[in-house]
Amino acid sequence: QVQLVESGGGLVQAGGSLRLSCAASGRTFSRYAMAWFRQAPGKQREFVAGIRSSGGSTLYAESVKGRFTISRDSAKNMVYLQMNSLKPEDTAVYYCAGSTIPLSWSADYSLRGAYEYWGQGTQVTVSS
Repeated sequence: QVQLVESGGGLVQAGGSLRLSCAASGRTFSRYAMAWFRQAPGKQREFVAGIRSSGGSTLYAESVKGRFTISRDSAKNMVYLQMNSLKPEDTAVYYCAGSTIPLSWSADYSLRGAYEYWGQGTQVTVSS
C-alpha cells in the first residue's frame, strides 16, 4: 500500500512563492510516476505537473509552465512542487498523485485516471 502526504500549502500574496512537499511510503517509490494535480472550488481536478520515475523528464500544464517546477528525491521518498510568481487563479487544493503502473510518456502523465494513489490535499490560497 502506498501512502502520500502533502504539506507546505498556505496563504500567499500574488507574486509570492510556495514549496509543496509530498512524502511517499513504499520501498519501490523510485519506480513510481508522480504528479501534482489541483482542484479549485466548483471546478474539476486538473493536472499541474508530472515527473518520470527517473526524474529525468517533467511535464507541465500550460498555465504553470515557467512558474512551477516539479522535482523528486527518491532517496528521501519525496516529491516537490516549487511554485513561483503565484497568481490568484492558482488558488486550489493541491494533490500529490502516484502510479506504480508504467505510464506512457507523456500522454498518460496528465490523466487523472492514470494514478492509483492520492494524498489528502493541501490548500493553497493566493490573495490579490
